[in-house]
Amino acid sequence: MRFRTKLIITSLAIVVIPLILALGTFLLVGKYIIYEQKMREYPGSVDYGMVSDPNGTFARITEEYIMKINVARQIDQFVLEEEDFLEVLDKDLASIYSYTIVIKGDKIYHVADKERAKEVIDELPSFGTDFQGVYSTSSGHLVRQYDFFFSTGEPGSLYIISGIRTVVTTSLVLYMTVAIIIILLLTSILLTTWIGRSFFKPIDELNIAMQHIKDGNFDYMLPTDIKEKGEIGAIYRNYEDMRLRLKESAEEKIERERQNRELISNISHDLKTPITAIKGYSQGLLEGVAANPEKQRKYVKIIYNKANDMNNLINELTLYSSIDNNRIPYNFVKLNISEYFGDCIEEIGADLESKSIKLNYSNLTGPDTQIVADPEQIKRVVNNIVSNSVKYLDRDDGTGQIDIRILDEVDSIRVELEDNGKGIAQKDIPNIFDRFYRTDASRNSKQGGSGIGLSIVKKIIEDHGGYIWATSHEGEGTCMHFVLRKYIEYAGGSETVTVDHNT
Repeated sequence: MRFRTKLIITSLAIVVIPLILALGTFLLVGKYIIYEQKMREYPGSVDYGMVSDPNGTFARITEEYIMKINVARQIDQFVLEEEDFLEVLDKDLASIYSYTIVIKGDKIYHVADKERAKEVIDELPSFGTDFQGVYSTSSGHLVRQYDFFFSTGEPGSLYIISGIRTVVTTSLVLYMTVAIIIILLLTSILLTTWIGRSFFKPIDELNIAMQHIKDGNFDYMLPTDIKEKGEIGAIYRNYEDMRLRLKESAEEKIERERQNRELISNISHDLKTPITAIKGYSQGLLEGVAANPEKQRKYVKIIYNKANDMNNLINELTLYSSIDNNRIPYNFVKLNISEYFGDCIEEIGADLESKSIKLNYSNLTGPDTQIVADPEQIKRVVNNIVSNSVKYLDRDDGTGQIDIRILDEVDSIRVELEDNGKGIAQKDIPNIFDRFYRTDASRNSKQGGSGIGLSIVKKIIEDHGGYIWATSHEGEGTCMHFVLRKYIEYAGGSETVTVDHNT
């Protein structure tokens, strides 16, 4: 529930709840006062006018009865001497908790309630007393006097006496004052509890949750028993989103630190081999081990190759840093597939030949097929894949083989690089493009490698708008496939690959 709605409900409740409770209290207090005044024997429902304003209500009602008596006396002047008339009158007055006393001379002629008459009989005004309206006795009874003459000529007075005394008003005010104070307290407690449960409790829970976040505990979840749909619910959802993001960020940071440590370890391991070789062959040259020019040339060539290996590792590390910051430098140009891959194969073939690995190349695309790509980065892709294949061919009998095929797929080209090495287990294939993933830790430690080559390949291909995947069978070999879109010219323009250079 929204705060605005809660404020509106609270504002209405502050007014409505006390009014309803006050009205209910007034009804209960009225009944209690009637009970306290021992008026239970009177018929009818409670006349709350007699409870809240005895004087005014008694004066108004008795005025009506006086008018009825006057009308009756016009018909029969001595009707007040008739017992039947007086009994009917008493029955009607009982509805307002009242009764009659008739005095003839100085004696009681008629009384409706002898027990109650004892409380007030000595306080009644005498015949001829000029009281207009209602008279209040010293005991708090309300009296309406009506003087007349009997048929015998004796003076008489009819007294209508209220069973509810004027002290009732004071009691009502006292009771209602206490009741209203209690009602206001209850209303305050109820509204405070409601607001507290829907506002302060969630805020306290959020404070606790934020303390956990401050302490680095991203697994603490807010209690599920608090379900809000308004602002608090939105804050809860935002906190949960923030917690998950922070947790994910923290986990990524930990994973990145682990990967960096692993990278440093891998690079350190991979640098040791060429450095050791360089030191050894350099020492051999210095000590004159290479006595003839041919042997010296061989040593220098080995040192040069090892230096190149170190340079490649450093370049790979630099590229990894660029990938990590999403800032690989690209220089996109139109490339002719036949010419570009022909040059690549020529370079790769010479290197593979020196390692006694056979290279088979076939290009099934048209002579004018073009793509938009960065030639240096695509070359890096091919070299990384070929280097990876060479590293794990594990064939010393001269039967190692790598096949490179370029296939035409209408609006794209597919490049396949297949080797006849040991292959990759099916369970490992989905992970080989992840950073630092190694299918065989022992074999990798032997062969070296930073573990980021294929992740770099995937990043470059995806930044070109293409995609890459692998198929493999253990004991038979592995095939890497990647797809790049063609550059196609139309009569009204051309279609090119759209790439964000800063991705």
